[in-house]
Amino acid sequence: MRPKLFGVFKKKEKTAKSSEKTGSAWRNRLDGIFRRSSIDDDFWDELEEALVVSDVGINTTMNLIDQLRDIVDSESLKEPEQVRVRMRTQIAKMLTDSSEIDPFPDGESVVLLVVGVNGVGKTTSIAKLVDAARSEGQNVMLAAADTFRAGAIEQIKIWGDRLDVPVIAQKAGSDPGAVAFDALNAARARNVDLLIIDTAGRLHTTHNLMEELRKIKRIVQKNGSGFTERVLLVIDGTTGQNGLMQAKSFAESVDCSGVFLTKLDGTAKGGVALAIAGDLRLPIWFIGTGEKSSDMSAFDAEAFATALLPEPTG
Repeated sequence: MRPKLFGVFKKKEKTAKSSEKTGSAWRNRLDGIFRRSSIDDDFWDELEEALVVSDVGINTTMNLIDQLRDIVDSESLKEPEQVRVRMRTQIAKMLTDSSEIDPFPDGESVVLLVVGVNGVGKTTSIAKLVDAARSEGQNVMLAAADTFRAGAIEQIKIWGDRLDVPVIAQKAGSDPGAVAFDALNAARARNVDLLIIDTAGRLHTTHNLMEELRKIKRIVQKNGSGFTERVLLVIDGTTGQNGLMQAKSFAESVDCSGVFLTKLDGTAKGGVALAIAGDLRLPIWFIGTGEKSSDMSAFDAEAFATALLPEPTG
């Protein structure tokens, strides 16, 4: 049985380090609120405003505030600092994947359909997944189903050469569904453990492109015998609420399984992670932790929550 993918990653350490900028921004906004003298209406108003500004989103913010109010009432809490501790626990709980969907189940071959708009770091994220899988001895194949841009096909081919994995591709303008179909047959014939299918950088407001993506998924479902299907949504952590709008459109169109949150190490806007988990109930599976193909980690909810709301230092 092949090893569990990413089982060796130090996810707590990598998540904590990648969340430093977001954590610093949260501390700047929230520390003063938690140092208030009492839990009054002004406390709740300021906390709500700070969360919205931190890209958590209105719906998730209101749900989190309601949960905290209930906890304060039921436990008869009096000190704002006590709310910080409860809030950290609630955030970790919100971000913990309860879907029971293993991204890469032990002993199963997986076809991973990767979706996301242009510029989110989708191709780089695919390279990171390939690098991690290859490092654990897996047989990996790529499919260049973003046939709308010749440059996208070339990018995938370049990464395939660098990481020494085969790439199934056709010329620009070809039917992306046909690429997916050919890739599934080739992967089955070569006993591939992980087939990653790149897709076009969909403009999430353009209906015909989303319909094309649904078509690719139907082809995967119909012809993917022997493979466990997963749909991974790549979201740029720097895009804030824009990222949430993308996630909603993709989730509605192709029923995404999980999220790869990129550029988390370079942004103070990581609060969008809460909006993704809270509004969409989509688990964040992986995070980008740097520029190299090896710079990624499984996401650790508790480490992220602690980075946002650490213990006070005096």
